[in-house]
Amino acid sequence: MHINNRRYTGSKYKLMPWIRDLILKECPEHESLFDVFGGTGVVTAELLDVTSQNIINDFLFSNEVVYKAFFEQDEYDHKKLKGYEEKYNNMNLDALPDNYVSDNYGDKYFRYNDAKLIGYIREEIQTDLDTGRISQREFNILLASLLYSFDRCANTVGHYEAYIKGKEIRSEFVYELIVPIVTDNSIQIFRMDSNELARKVTADIAFVDPPYNSRQYSRFYHVMETITKWEKPELAGIAMKPPEENMSDYCRNSAPKVFADLIKNLNVKYIVVTYNNTYDSKSSSSRNKITLEQIKEVLNKKGKTQIFETDYHRFNAGKTDSVDHKELVFITRVGAWNEV
Repeated sequence: MHINNRRYTGSKYKLMPWIRDLILKECPEHESLFDVFGGTGVVTAELLDVTSQNIINDFLFSNEVVYKAFFEQDEYDHKKLKGYEEKYNNMNLDALPDNYVSDNYGDKYFRYNDAKLIGYIREEIQTDLDTGRISQREFNILLASLLYSFDRCANTVGHYEAYIKGKEIRSEFVYELIVPIVTDNSIQIFRMDSNELARKVTADIAFVDPPYNSRQYSRFYHVMETITKWEKPELAGIAMKPPEENMSDYCRNSAPKVFADLIKNLNVKYIVVTYNNTYDSKSSSSRNKITLEQIKEVLNKKGKTQIFETDYHRFNAGKTDSVDHKELVFITRVGAWNEV
């Protein structure tokens, strides 16, 4: 499985040919890239061949593990990892004991026996890391592979806000290893508040794709976060969610203020901001917290800004209409107000 083989709200993978062309044309200096809200990591991955220094950040624990699995270049034993893959795909699921995943997510997000296997895998790779049987890099690859594998069969509409009720859950879980990316680039991985990190980073380009509506990603992907952290918290409600944590100000009414603070403190030559026009959505949870005019105003204070747009049918897991949906890209040349 490759880095783009994942269902993720707001993923830019299908738009990357267009975005890449814009960046290469409008940002002639692009040796270093700061991917401020990394998400799936596909933006960094798709630009590795035209950059040499990369900084990628996201506040989700699961995304941090994914970045480390795909981008870090420490050595690992591929044959050993293939042994884990073969073992997990040839187990007697009926003989597996109940565990945290099956107790909480069985016959909800996953078929019960699949949930037992997911929990078994997560527990075993943690034990093997703690006892030194696998390295940290090998652990990250095995865990990211687990996340990608169960995402393929999860009984959801593409995120984990809730599971689908009233239908039979098919047993489809197959454990498949991810394919790590080989690169000579220097890559720094962070799990930090984006506004704090912006004050510490210098790069040619900042790619900014923040969450724009009230849907918190830590809640959208709580199953992935819970299985990644493996602290086994008590879960509550129909959706089996852990206590709230890691909530983003970009999903609150303070979003325009924190966005302005971020842009003000970016130490880069170019700022590339992606935006979609769901600010007029009929759904309050889908409606953007930052308007098009507010983005324009903030970026125009930083430098000369151009706006590009394309028609795009976005991923829509709910019932919100997305008629005449457009994806916009703002490219700001910092400090270049008087350029002709």
